[in-house]
Parts: sequence; C-alpha cells; structure tokens
Amino acid sequence: MSFTDELKAKTEEISAEISAYLPKEEGFQKIIFEACNYSVINGGKRLRPLMMQCAYMLCSGKKELSNEDKAVIVPFMAAMEMIHSSSLVHDDLPCMDNDVLRRGKQSTWAKFGEDMGTLAGDGLMIYAFETAAKSKAAPELKCRAMEILAQKTGIYGMIGGQTVDVELTGKRPTKEQLEFIYQLKTGALIEGSFMIGAVLAGASPETVSKLEEAADAIGMAYQIEDDILDVTSTEEKLGKPIGSDIANGKVTWLTYYGMDKSEEDVRMYTEKAVDIVGSIGEYPFFTELINYLTDRQS
Repeated sequence: MSFTDELKAKTEEISAEISAYLPKEEGFQKIIFEACNYSVINGGKRLRPLMMQCAYMLCSGKKELSNEDKAVIVPFMAAMEMIHSSSLVHDDLPCMDNDVLRRGKQSTWAKFGEDMGTLAGDGLMIYAFETAAKSKAAPELKCRAMEILAQKTGIYGMIGGQTVDVELTGKRPTKEQLEFIYQLKTGALIEGSFMIGAVLAGASPETVSKLEEAADAIGMAYQIEDDILDVTSTEEKLGKPIGSDIANGKVTWLTYYGMDKSEEDVRMYTEKAVDIVGSIGEYPFFTELINYLTDRQS
C-alpha cells in the first residue's frame, strides 16, 4: 500500500472512530450538538489524532492496534480532534478572524450564528475532557495524559499562543514573539499529540521529552509552510481564502525571512523532527507523515 493510500485509510478509520464519540443530536439543546458535530465532521485532516496514534505505535513497537489498544488511545485521539476543532471555531468568530469559510464550507458561526458558534467552541473543549476520561488506560498513565492535554490546550499552550497573537493584532511582533506564537498556537497541540501517544504506550520520560522536541519542530515547520501556502496556493486547494495574511497586514515568517529562507527553515525543522523520531524507533509511516505535513499543497 502506498503512503497516500495508507494515509487515506487511516484518516477514514480515525474519522469513524471520532464520530462514534460525538453526541447524539437530540433533546432541548439539540442545536449545540449539531454545531459541535458540524465543526468536527466538517472535512478535517485528523492529523493530530493520527500523530498521536503514530507516537503510540512508535513507542509500543506494535504494527497494529488491538481492541485493547484502541480502548486506551482512541478516546484521547477523539478528544484532541475536538480541542483542535474548538480552536478553529473560535478562530473564525467575528471577534477574532471573522472568517465565514472553513474547509470550503461555512464556518460554524456563519452557519449557526455567532452565539452558537461561541458555545460550540466552549462545548467542544469541555466535552473533549469528558471523552478523554473514557480511556481504559492505567490510572497513572491516564492522569499524566490528561495533564498534558490540559496544559497543551490552556494558558501555557494553545490558548496562551492565541492570546499573544490576538494582543498583537495590528502591531508588528518581534521575531521572538512570532516564534512564541507559532510554538504555542500551532505547536502545542502537536506536542500534546506526540506526548500523549508516548505516555499511553508506557514510554520513558526521556522518550516523551524527545518527542515533545520533535513535535515542536514539526509545529514550526507546519506553520511556516502554512504561511508559504497563503501566498502560493489557491482557495480551491486550501478550502479557505488565500492572500489574507498580506491583505490584513499580518506579520508572518515570510515578512522577516522571505520565501527562500522560509522554505529552508521548513526543511531544517522537518529534518530535525525526522532525526529525533528515527532515534527512538522505526515506523516508516510516521517518517513519511512528517515529510508530508511540511510538503503539502493544502
């Protein structure tokens, strides 16, 4: 099976597994269930839960997941995708990026209203922890994984990065501030995915730290590549408007370093991540996935 075919198969399987944890659309609060489910089901690539699964496979040395393995890790994979989706819902709100398009479809707030968009983002973030708590992992491993999930989501993680990004809207961040935003806003959930997969597989603290470092590099490469695609891709490929960074006067990696250096940095960060993962074990699909993430067209 080619990498592309394997990626498609894994993505479809993960999407089905995540969907099984979504709430039923019924009851007086049915609309919030509809908005939450719409946000998660709406065409995501499932990259973060896939990376979590890859880290689990790498650290456990397993070629396939048993039902017991799935009972341990899938709730956390679903939780991570819910948190990622919640961040996109909030990003699109009028008070943030004011985007009406997400993945080629109406953004959640554009479809359900700003009030329900706000509640859907809040609801998904809380429901993610309810979902993660269903994991059948050993108590000490589940506790550590929950701690990582909270830390990488909250004020020391994704939300912390988003805070600095919002605070500097209309201003020119320094290179250090821009890197901080990228590491937290984009990188934190990738770090959490790697770390949780490793923890649930019973990896040593040293291995978990190594994977956190690899994920940080991937987060940087992924976001810089995103900046590049905003200039070089098309709306059809990206599923969202292109050129918005320049149109909005937003400072990106390209602003400081230009196209050539930005492309060089993507390669540098990617190679760093591949080297670290390779030092831990051998899982060819994981290596191919890392290269794919930073050489994508959408």
